[in-house]
Amino acid sequence: MQRIYVFFGRIASGKSTLAQKFAEHYGLPYYNTDRVRKELAGLDPATRCAAGVNQGIYTRDFSRRTYQAMLDRARDDLQAGRPAVVLDGSYSERAEREQVLALAVSQGAAAVFILCTCAEDEVKRRLAKRARDPQAVSDGRWEIYLAQQATFEPPDELRDRGLITIETDAPVEVLLTRLDKEVHGAE
Repeated sequence: MQRIYVFFGRIASGKSTLAQKFAEHYGLPYYNTDRVRKELAGLDPATRCAAGVNQGIYTRDFSRRTYQAMLDRARDDLQAGRPAVVLDGSYSERAEREQVLALAVSQGAAAVFILCTCAEDEVKRRLAKRARDPQAVSDGRWEIYLAQQATFEPPDELRDRGLITIETDAPVEVLLTRLDKEVHGAE
């Protein structure tokens, strides 16, 4: 059965690092909301967009366009016969996650949601490191993290659908091994 792997969680939770390595490990198409968002805006991925919460390319309308583009790409890959696709984004709203579930059903695929989490101290460390990296794609900052804390909808609707939660405080190779066991255990 084809699969849509969705790596999601709050900013700086380690989801992009893990999702990208997972996709590379299995040779799967990988789509990241930060990259797709900037592509839709006609920007280089490393262009900094320091707009405030819900401003610039981070308005609700632009975010909807971004998540729709992710769904369209996943659908195209599944219809082309790819065994799976990896989506990487916050997916902080239940409605965004339900759209992925609907796509999976329409394509006869399974949706596997991987919630990435880490301690707040680690979030701060990662955000500080990212701020110093001129090649960083994400525009996540502490104030955005705090805003997301207040609005992130817990994935309660996924609890009985094989939700995988992974703490991302270990090296990525260790996380891949853990995730491989979780994913194959859920099959």
